[in-house]
Amino acid sequence: MNDKELLGFVGVGRMGGPMSSRLLDAGYQLCVFDTNADAVKPLAARGARVAGSPAEVGAAAKIVLMSLPTPNIVQSVALGDQGIRHGSAVRTVIDLSTSGPGMAGVVARGLAEKNITSVDSPVSGGVAGAKAGTLAVMVSCPRQAFDEVEPILKNLGRIFFTGEKPGLAQTAKLANNLLAAAALVVSSEALAMGVKAGLDPQVLIDIINAGSGRNSATQDKFPRSILNGKFDFGFATGLSYKDVRLCVDEAESMGVPMVVGAAVRQMLAVTQAKYGASSDFTCIAKVLEEWAGVEIRSQPK
Repeated sequence: MNDKELLGFVGVGRMGGPMSSRLLDAGYQLCVFDTNADAVKPLAARGARVAGSPAEVGAAAKIVLMSLPTPNIVQSVALGDQGIRHGSAVRTVIDLSTSGPGMAGVVARGLAEKNITSVDSPVSGGVAGAKAGTLAVMVSCPRQAFDEVEPILKNLGRIFFTGEKPGLAQTAKLANNLLAAAALVVSSEALAMGVKAGLDPQVLIDIINAGSGRNSATQDKFPRSILNGKFDFGFATGLSYKDVRLCVDEAESMGVPMVVGAAVRQMLAVTQAKYGASSDFTCIAKVLEEWAGVEIRSQPK
């Protein structure tokens, strides 16, 4: 399988690293770049070529993927002075980041000036999903481009083609991440109330998950990262705050009110102010613990 084409990949950190590794597993050759030299070492050890800039990646590969933390970084990596679009080989850029529909449009227009097609393809499922290849992969791009990149993206998870308009996939991703954060916030409130009343948190979680209140937080985040006090789910508070802020701002620009979404955004702002942007976003529960004067912990069985 080592005869597959060379792909570029910029941003090989928490999400990009395991996604890159899956592409190597599938037989693709890689040219990679990351500002963190340590991030590229495991890939280089497996034969990936290490570039010195995004532009150098664009000079090596016809198709370049990028997985980056913020919209501004996405713009800089794609369109900046040393950006991917200055590479002589690149013809398609796949953005796996969560950068918002507005930035997706900016990037698409900037790449089009160089006759490069932009594929908007944010992913959901966290680091575990990236490692296992079980991500939800949302895609918006011209249909012809989708047909070209689908064999690549299917190695990362289940693909959902949302349409050809730039930013549609980003809108889907923002809606998903708002709901994930909202579930965590309101579940933390409910668990804090239950524990303060005298309920065992594990029993309450079991009741919720057997009833109509079950959600992604009660089914996954609380059992894995909160009830045990580890707060290590693997998604940074700052990134969740960024995603929800983008979602609320985008909705308001479209004339869609987000009363609850604004409250979720505020809770993430409080969590970030108290625990820092690099903290795990399950620390939302710690904020509720402090406010309620309880600890949401289960006793090991």
